[in-house]
Amino acid sequence: MIGILGGMGTQAGLDFCNKLAVLNRGKIDQEYPLFILYNKSNIPGRPESIGVHTSRILDKSYKNKKYKIVLKSLLKGCQLLRKSNCKFIVIPCNTAHYWYDDLKKKINLPFINMPKEVFKHTIKKCKKNSSIGLLATEGTLKTGVYNKYFDQDYVLISPSPILQKNSVNKAIKFVKMGNVKKASKIIQPAIKYLIKKKCKKIILGCTELPIAIFAFRSFKEIKTSKLFLDPNLILAQSAMRRYNR
Repeated sequence: MIGILGGMGTQAGLDFCNKLAVLNRGKIDQEYPLFILYNKSNIPGRPESIGVHTSRILDKSYKNKKYKIVLKSLLKGCQLLRKSNCKFIVIPCNTAHYWYDDLKKKINLPFINMPKEVFKHTIKKCKKNSSIGLLATEGTLKTGVYNKYFDQDYVLISPSPILQKNSVNKAIKFVKMGNVKKASKIIQPAIKYLIKKKCKKIILGCTELPIAIFAFRSFKEIKTSKLFLDPNLILAQSAMRRYNR
């Protein structure tokens, strides 16, 4: 059984579950994967808990009070999934992977690492040393959860600070508020910026962003997109491969 620690945000967790289902479309009920979604929406805000609005350099030795509060909440979610006999855990939230190493140490269950799976997918699809765009929360950008995997082989490019604030951050906020149409419109300047920077691919590195960009498109368009990398879809595909072992 797949354990899904969701609620970061709720729409993103549901989007992940929907992709698990759509990947198995056409099968009878009994052939769909068994999974538990724990929509733990009371986990404190991840970007706010890693000091994205401070000038302090973040590193793994910087375990402030807020970091530990989030870690404790994530651990409680993972412990519930473990007690429910899940065989492995996925977390459809990019920023939450800043806590990945500590979670892995404390929970005796395998995890599938979302940024790592996106990298493994990219290395098959895109030539090394290409420019790759990254649209994400400020927390994901500042903690380097994608840089950890990509920097050796690719050049990661993010929007300018103004576009981050006025396009990316607002699009994420609108999805969380349920205003997908507005989010879809407001993210466009950041996408155009990355295209002008000659990015071969754009990682939708916040799980709200695939909702904003693909809300009015078919699943086939999501799956065959030549520009966008959807971490939720890639994670769902990886989860199904592990599930079917």
